[in-house]
Amino acid sequence: MILPIVAYGDPVLKKKAKDISEEHPDFKEILENMWETMYNASGVGLAAPQVGLPIRVFLVDTTPFSDDPDLSAEESAELDGFKKAFINAQIIEENGEEWAFNEGCLSIPNVREDVFRQEEVVIRYLDENFKEHTDTYHGLIARVIQHEYDHIEGVLFTDKISSLKKRLIKGKLTNISKGKTNVDYRMRFPEVKGRRS
Repeated sequence: MILPIVAYGDPVLKKKAKDISEEHPDFKEILENMWETMYNASGVGLAAPQVGLPIRVFLVDTTPFSDDPDLSAEESAELDGFKKAFINAQIIEENGEEWAFNEGCLSIPNVREDVFRQEEVVIRYLDENFKEHTDTYHGLIARVIQHEYDHIEGVLFTDKISSLKKRLIKGKLTNISKGKTNVDYRMRFPEVKGRRS
């Protein structure tokens, strides 16, 4: 089932999400719905808070990045088919040079900004079968993981840009929180002065 994506301004996006157990109600269904929702919105990642669930779950599928002509054959192959669910994730280390990449977010449609992140991440997480892993990722895969991990920590990519850039996009963010944005996927907007989503 395709779920509405929670828009900028909803308090759930600023909350630190909670760990879950294997007994979490309807977990398999939640995961299936999140995958379907992410693909319907042409996303490469989706975190549970973005569908209104304050739990430490996020998905990543970097396949759409693999056809970038600027990538080497090796980088393209690494991105193609990289599809994973991360449960109760904890970033252990972030290493390497910071580099900028123009990021967007399904919860903040039609806004993109350069965000600096480190090039390598070491992350401990459970997979969809609640088996524990500790893995190291680099480049674009690391970036998508860092972006989605921020969501379960209550951090948005707009929190990582300069105060000048924040001022420049303030009007756009206000409009998104009021439901004044055009998207081709379902969204849930915060209630604004009697308006219901």
